Amino acid sequence: MGRLIVIANRLPFSITKREGEFYFRSSAGGLAVGLSSLPESYERLWIGWPGITNEKLTNHDKKQIKEKLAEENCLPVFLSEKQIEQYYLGFSNKTIWPLFHYFPTRTVWEDRFWKTYQQVNQTFLKTVTDIIEPGDCVWVHDYQLMLLPQMLRENFPDLEIGFFLHIPWPSFELFRLLPWREEILNGILGADLIGFHTYDYVRHFLSSVCRIMGLEHTLGQVRIGNRIIKIDAFPMGIDYEKYSQAIENPGTKNEVDKILQTVGKRKIIISIDRLDYTKGIIQRLEAFDLFLSENPEYKGKVTLIMVAVPSRTDVEDYQALRNRLEQLVGRINGEHGAIGYIPVWYLYRFMPFNKIAALYNVADVALVTPLRDGMNLIAKEFIASKTDGKGILILSEMTGAASELGEALIVNSNNKGAIVQAIKNALEMPLSEQIERNRLMQERIARYDVSRWSSDFIHALSDIKKKQRELYVRKLSGAERQKLIADYGKSEKRLLLLDYDGTLVGFKGKPAQAGPDDEIINLLESLSSNDKNCIVIISGRDKKTLDEWLGNLKVSLVAEHGAWIKQINKQWQCTQPHPTRWKDNIRPILELYSDRTPGSSVEEKDFALVWHYRRADAELANIRGQELRDALLNMTENLDVGVFEGNKIIEIKSVGVNKGLAVEFWATNQEWDFLLAAGDDYTDEEMFRALPDGAYSIKVGLSVSNARFQVDTLNEIRLLLKELARN
Repeated sequence: MGRLIVIANRLPFSITKREGEFYFRSSAGGLAVGLSSLPESYERLWIGWPGITNEKLTNHDKKQIKEKLAEENCLPVFLSEKQIEQYYLGFSNKTIWPLFHYFPTRTVWEDRFWKTYQQVNQTFLKTVTDIIEPGDCVWVHDYQLMLLPQMLRENFPDLEIGFFLHIPWPSFELFRLLPWREEILNGILGADLIGFHTYDYVRHFLSSVCRIMGLEHTLGQVRIGNRIIKIDAFPMGIDYEKYSQAIENPGTKNEVDKILQTVGKRKIIISIDRLDYTKGIIQRLEAFDLFLSENPEYKGKVTLIMVAVPSRTDVEDYQALRNRLEQLVGRINGEHGAIGYIPVWYLYRFMPFNKIAALYNVADVALVTPLRDGMNLIAKEFIASKTDGKGILILSEMTGAASELGEALIVNSNNKGAIVQAIKNALEMPLSEQIERNRLMQERIARYDVSRWSSDFIHALSDIKKKQRELYVRKLSGAERQKLIADYGKSEKRLLLLDYDGTLVGFKGKPAQAGPDDEIINLLESLSSNDKNCIVIISGRDKKTLDEWLGNLKVSLVAEHGAWIKQINKQWQCTQPHPTRWKDNIRPILELYSDRTPGSSVEEKDFALVWHYRRADAELANIRGQELRDALLNMTENLDVGVFEGNKIIEIKSVGVNKGLAVEFWATNQEWDFLLAAGDDYTDEEMFRALPDGAYSIKVGLSVSNARFQVDTLNEIRLLLKELARN
């Protein structure tokens, strides 16, 4: 097994330089804990910025830092002050952070930020390129490095790449505001596995991919070229034992005693957050102010301990937020306080683990009400710490954690009245109910802890890569290709069955052109001029269209997926009679859905009806398509017709109509010593199934198929046919 290379904006160590000496401080968070819990069989290497800029370092300093970090299986990426200013504080935290957290009015659109963001992602790429080895697995983390997966893919096509976003993915309506939206999506789609905290974020991402990139998904899988990409939810957990056992630590017990001696018998509400406008700290404090105003009997009986951890202290918005917060704390304490009673204990500082664990343990209520949060591990840490079961979590529905912690008191963080009521309910809730609520949540987060999160992601990445390789094995390799050409060259009677749309013309995901181009006409003329060849063009199109486009060529034609057959110099003949009375009942339904879905249309064939939605809005078409399919399945249950989904179409046709009938017609007509069939979608599967053993069957596109071989694009089919024509 190769190494697991973790790439994140920051290393799990912060480095400072004082008086010529370097000081290394561990800053291990949930990610570091999750990775450390992986089996020893995973050799790990962490790549990231060490927290100190180039301007403060000499070449000797960099060498010294590298050597020290190498002992911890870490590799630094050195960045300049300008890069940190524009890539991290700029694009990452003034563009992506507010937009993805639903604060578009705070979002800054600066082209120079974007260019530096690209540049820094390239710098990370160079660092990886210098050390990558065969068999390595790369796991890229978070919004600072969203371009890196595709950069890695372009340089290492077979590399196993995972990407995890630790913040929310916004709805399409917000994401579309980003001028560089296609570049960001393309960057992330370089990964094999893309992970988010919740299925809501997965849904939003897939919607963006569909509506911006034109790529649809099947059960969370998106296909790009020869790769299948999996998008799934992996809710990040915590080190459950660390928090559940913290009270046994003497340091934590000492901190608990200090708090209780000071607070006495008052109820304790805690609020612990990094100082950020997305955390809803102001709204939370205003709600507590309203609670004391509406419930004066609690004055002197309840204290809010508010910890605001300094964050981005040199950013003007954060300085303004701190000033507003401190003014509000002062007003509340002045209005509701008394001698010996301070309603709000405000602490603006980083707090070590023992102090945080002590606060979790003594708290009667944890107030966790961000306006938007990717996950929020504080909520889980609080629940894990309540070993006695006492204490209630009030949690914003805007957090990722809300989908897992449903037994908490869930509130809308913008509804101050709801928060006030939740505080009152929490303070007055019977102990038995508190214990039962917490027990259920504890069992859940204990099962899916941070160790399970990291191992699940790595296993899922391995699984999707394995699936890719299984499909790749079926690709028409150089050796098989040469064997096919050799067999063609030595044969005397050859049958070539060629699908039209998606195989000879057009390409996946885009409409075919109006008719065959000069190249394909010349190619078919060349192949059909050889008396050893019998060329059959099989299409879903109608007879008239095929006659117009290909009727002058020395080829046989199949229309409407096998309903009609035309041999060279003969008239069209129906393969077998098919009743069409069902069309009168189905046609109005298709027309209704066409009217309700702008950009869609209905096509009528002799033995089929087709609803096309290529030009419709992708998301609306997806919804309408599901509704239509369900309605049609119910209506056709007792009819001799089938409902089939193709590339941006839903087709209703007589069950007996399929390309397999056409294959049988020609394959059994005489003995062939070479047989080749090529197709690209579900309608060609019957053709592949009907082929005799030993025939060469080729599917355009990598997906599950009855074909023996697969190729990425129709261009490969054209190149193959050109080689055959030269023989």
